[in-house]
Amino acid sequence: MSVGTRSAQGVSEACAGGLAELGIDPDQLPDGLVVADERGRVICFNAAAARITALSAEDALGQRLEKALPLEDLEGRRWWQLTDPYGGLTIRRRQPERNLLLPGGREVLVSAQYVRTEPTGPVHRVVVGLRDTEARRRTERSHAELIATVAHELRSPLTSVKGFTATLLAKWERFTDDQKRLMLETVDADADRVTRLIAELLDISRIDSGRLEVRRQPVDIGAAVGRHIQAYVAAGLAADRFLLRLEQPLPMLWADPDKIDQVLSNLLENAVRHGEGTVTIDITPTASPREGEDTGTSVTVSDEGPGIPEESMNRVFTRFWRGSKRGGTGLGLYIVKGIVEAHGGTITVGRGPQGGAEFRFTLPVSAPAYLT
Repeated sequence: MSVGTRSAQGVSEACAGGLAELGIDPDQLPDGLVVADERGRVICFNAAAARITALSAEDALGQRLEKALPLEDLEGRRWWQLTDPYGGLTIRRRQPERNLLLPGGREVLVSAQYVRTEPTGPVHRVVVGLRDTEARRRTERSHAELIATVAHELRSPLTSVKGFTATLLAKWERFTDDQKRLMLETVDADADRVTRLIAELLDISRIDSGRLEVRRQPVDIGAAVGRHIQAYVAAGLAADRFLLRLEQPLPMLWADPDKIDQVLSNLLENAVRHGEGTVTIDITPTASPREGEDTGTSVTVSDEGPGIPEESMNRVFTRFWRGSKRGGTGLGLYIVKGIVEAHGGTITVGRGPQGGAEFRFTLPVSAPAYLT
């Protein structure tokens, strides 16, 4: 065994020893961890750091920090010379995360912490965190796609609103009352569409940030489904297009009535628009998806259409999924899943008894403590 190998093993064990007291192996950390001692020599280089930098731990351990991690900023300046961790201000404690470049131009997110044994004493350890930028790029691409999609969907109704209002203002006297009413009804419908799009955008923002509020009240889920069916019948659909089946007795459901209406509206609209034949809604008591609760309520919406291809089922609840037919933002089912999960519930998609799509969501009863 070479001296370099023994040295590498020694410093690696020193790094592992510090985390071992917490029961943590550095190689189990999801992000890159690089630690340099008081002389600037690398004493810890975990597996994630090796993966991100494409440099083996054996080659990095014992090297000078600036040689093991030859980082540059986006303007081509050498980062370690710029920050001077060992010779800089004695009151400095850290470097915030920033984009830096590895050799070859690969971007990496880097942060650093300076460990001092005394408040203004020399640096005892430099702890460097490394993160791959791919996850952030995926998030940025998703946000950019969301903005582009919403902007595209907003353009059509706003163009219509602007066109009709400009025409009415310029040529009001030339139109009959019926023509004016038709134009104003179109403007009203387009304004509703814009409002729905903005509401979807706000919902996504709250879901992504974990700030979707659920205001629980007693909800009669059967009556809620009945109202949606009546609205479709009033709009001209045949009453026998729908079949509602309730298994009694149902437990009292405590949920946010507005958000449950939003879930039902989306699932029924998908079944009517994209499915065929009878739309069947089954409401049954079931085991609660939440640990510590015995009962829950399950709602299944199925149709008799062509269904969803097997290879697409794992993407149904992702952003922008629209299935085989175009139209809409493709955000509805993503929002549905977020609402159901905010209630502590689960939602699944599969193939119904008649071959069409089948969506099933299950909610915990979530009764207040004073009722249990």
